[in-house]
Amino acid sequence: MALEAEPRIESSTHYLRPPVIGDFRAWAELRAASREFLRPWEPLWPRDDLTKSGFRRRLRKYARDRRDGRSYPFLLFSMRTGELLGGLTLSNIRRGVCQSATMGYWMGAPFAGNGHMSHAVSLVLPYCFDVLGLHRVEAACLPNNDPSIHLLQKAGFRREGYARKYLLINGKWQDHLLFACLAEDHALACEPPIMSGGRTMKEIL
Repeated sequence: MALEAEPRIESSTHYLRPPVIGDFRAWAELRAASREFLRPWEPLWPRDDLTKSGFRRRLRKYARDRRDGRSYPFLLFSMRTGELLGGLTLSNIRRGVCQSATMGYWMGAPFAGNGHMSHAVSLVLPYCFDVLGLHRVEAACLPNNDPSIHLLQKAGFRREGYARKYLLINGKWQDHLLFACLAEDHALACEPPIMSGGRTMKEIL
């Protein structure tokens, strides 16, 4: 099964694609404007995180990880305006008998609470199962992150456990709730997404 080097996943309202250097200004401005909003939910940012050199370093790592099949980072955009809304990453991809990945995401503060990330997750799950051939997508969130818990449950994820001091978030090791969605659990709740070129996912397999 051949995978597109630069996948773009679309619906009539949103699209996901890998970041490129031309995204730097919009990305840095949105992240800067959202710093306090994102602080409780993310690792501490590197000192140069919002610089162009820091962004270039990030892109080099993304390119290596995509080439090696370890990670697929995406930015989320509005189809109507082309505006950057947030980001979503499939990381820690394991093959062999596992066939799983970890999903993480962030939303720009001006766009939070409007269903954009819920739509992004509904777009990326068919890509995970139908294109990447994964069996399992995992996600973790802080126990007090009610919006994220609701998003994951709405998308078909099931809570599977509670991990003590699971991730280093905002400078502290913090407990997380563990969720997963299996290929057989997944039921698409929106219109079938299409890849770049107008083909459906099934048509590119």
